[in-house]
Amino acid sequence: MKNLRGQLPPLSSLLPFEATARLGSITKASAELGLTQAAISKQIRALEENLGAQLFERRNRAVHLTGDGRALGRQVSDAFESIAALSQDLRQKNGTGEVVLRSQLCEGLYWLMPRLSGFYQSFPNIPVRVSVSTAPLTEAEERYDLALQTTSRDSGTAKLAFTVSDEVFPVCSPSYLAGAAPPLRLDRLPHCRLLHHSVHPQDWISWDSWLAHLNADLRVDHDGISYDSYPMMIQAVLEGHGIALGWRRTVEQYLKAGVVVRPFQESLCLPDGLSIYLPSGRPPRSGTTALLNWLKRELSQREGADDTR
Repeated sequence: MKNLRGQLPPLSSLLPFEATARLGSITKASAELGLTQAAISKQIRALEENLGAQLFERRNRAVHLTGDGRALGRQVSDAFESIAALSQDLRQKNGTGEVVLRSQLCEGLYWLMPRLSGFYQSFPNIPVRVSVSTAPLTEAEERYDLALQTTSRDSGTAKLAFTVSDEVFPVCSPSYLAGAAPPLRLDRLPHCRLLHHSVHPQDWISWDSWLAHLNADLRVDHDGISYDSYPMMIQAVLEGHGIALGWRRTVEQYLKAGVVVRPFQESLCLPDGLSIYLPSGRPPRSGTTALLNWLKRELSQREGADDTR
């Protein structure tokens, strides 16, 4: 192999350049790399001087890639991706690589974390890092090995590994019912204090969409209290603030413990409610396959179960 030292630019400048080119902002690159904006700018200037080319145009406190900058950015990004992929493979081969599981916040918090210790008991040498997000898979900025999200959300080019069912039904604390014995008649729903999970875009099942799926001749619009966080809404349920729509896999632990109940018997079954995805164009490593098989067993063992009613 020939000596590349005299041909390569300063390697310390490539990471700040790549981050700035990818994020389109020195400020964002600074936050991502943990460097000052002045340090980022200094490294980019050093790279431009070394190459004798302008890589960015600076306009109105923003940076925009030039043609030369775009060409270099593609090459650097591809090289970093290849190095990162090989590094992960080598770490996994030697038992030191972590498996990154990207999960929706709700499933990660309420379903995955109470069970993950079971995976560690079977595979103590495979570290798993759970990366939770409320954004769809198409907005993933971080490299992942597996992803769990609602099937109806946009998954882009990710490869579907398998799909399992879920179920959506009203839940509340026993104290909220004030002694009334469930199940209640559904026509009492408009007279209850309803809790809503409101997000934008509204890719979450709302009360009215839930009622429409049931062909119920009722609508409640936005009457009640709205939350932009599902965990906050579930905490409100636990505190007796009202009735919310709960997804079975996120509320089943509370149902088993008796701290929440189902005030109405009606339920919306989603045969393809949740899905596990793999990134496209990259074969799974052994640790990824082990976690994938474990997830399939854990998620599928409850298929057809009816013990949360």
